[in-house]
Amino acid sequence: MGIKKEDSLRINIDKCEFLVGRINFVSDEIFNLEKEKIFSKCWLYVGHDSELEKAGDFVTRQVGGRSVIFVKDRDCKIRALLNTCPHRGAQVCREKSGTAKSFQCFYHGWVFSNSGKLVGLPGDDSYTDGFIDNPEKSLTPVPLHSAYRGFHFICFDKGAISLSDYLGNAKEYLDLVVDQAEFGAEIVGGTQEYAIDANWKLLAENSYDGYHAPTNHSTYFDYLKNTTGGLNGSKLEGVGLDLGNGHGVIEYTAPFGRPIASWIEAWGEDGKVRINKIYARLVERFGEERASRIAKFNRNIHIFPNLVVNDIMALTIRTFFPLAPNHMHVNAWSLAPVGEDDVDRKERMFNFLEFLGPGGFATPDDIEALENCQLGFRNMLEARWNDVSRGMNKEEPASDDEEQMRGYWKEWSRRVFDT
Repeated sequence: MGIKKEDSLRINIDKCEFLVGRINFVSDEIFNLEKEKIFSKCWLYVGHDSELEKAGDFVTRQVGGRSVIFVKDRDCKIRALLNTCPHRGAQVCREKSGTAKSFQCFYHGWVFSNSGKLVGLPGDDSYTDGFIDNPEKSLTPVPLHSAYRGFHFICFDKGAISLSDYLGNAKEYLDLVVDQAEFGAEIVGGTQEYAIDANWKLLAENSYDGYHAPTNHSTYFDYLKNTTGGLNGSKLEGVGLDLGNGHGVIEYTAPFGRPIASWIEAWGEDGKVRINKIYARLVERFGEERASRIAKFNRNIHIFPNLVVNDIMALTIRTFFPLAPNHMHVNAWSLAPVGEDDVDRKERMFNFLEFLGPGGFATPDDIEALENCQLGFRNMLEARWNDVSRGMNKEEPASDDEEQMRGYWKEWSRRVFDT
């Protein structure tokens, strides 16, 4: 390995200084190590329960550099299968989503049930007896597949720790998201897909960076103040936490209108009645303290290495995978409670698209900032370090500090250099 750990990360506790080498964002060597030691070893999000409503429903995804079929088989078991024909390697399923009893490889016509078993092949008399029943001739399942509260993850390392242990302290925050939905949560609409010409770790940092919001998203805050009565007089105040295993969160007072369950003037008196009813039900289910936390606080949750759950003015799931040191592909979905009132659903989707969508207030701002950082890294030989020290001098870092990022970088460094 040409790059040494001390070129990648420098921590000086006495000086409250935490420096991240810019080489981490541009190096082909680092990129290849990440593919081997992070995306081939960590639990990666693949999909949500609600995307597979009935037997035969499937979606295909690129996860950790692999093509995967996420499918509910005829027995309603959810599976994750490698989208590779065992015959000559072609992708068996070329559709992004749909419903199918079976998958047929277009190249030579091998047919697989939606559980992955080989069930037919042209010219079977040219093969030995029992060939079709050989498990090695069926689609290969991913090595590990597990779910937590509707969120499905896969891992390509058979020796990895359990998903429950991997998520660790992050489960508390996923619970706060899922508990909003009394009758379950569902993905709404399709997938937003876009690309960013920047290193994937920049989006990981940005996803729970409270420090950039007032400046980079100032247009949005001005818009809320002037048009929707949206800020409710509150500021972005809260905490930033390292949750262990590279996961982190910022949790802060909610300055936006939230269908669960924080009213703003723009929603009118009818909206206030609906929101108060939702909040009252949260209190019935969880008590005043937890209901208040669910309704009145925002959460930007990052699950290492590349899953973001934004519980803010809307619920967003976002993943991002690197295709090169300076290029990533992003997927995003809106999540909402099943059975939500039509008007509240409309407001939720408006919030989602207005701020978090590819054409919203936030995402273009963030993309411009991240791509600009990537351009700035061209000066890395002379200007070598990013500073991630904000809040190191505090016992309890705030939501606009960088404690959560430091936890991320420690886990990243441990995996890339120590394992």
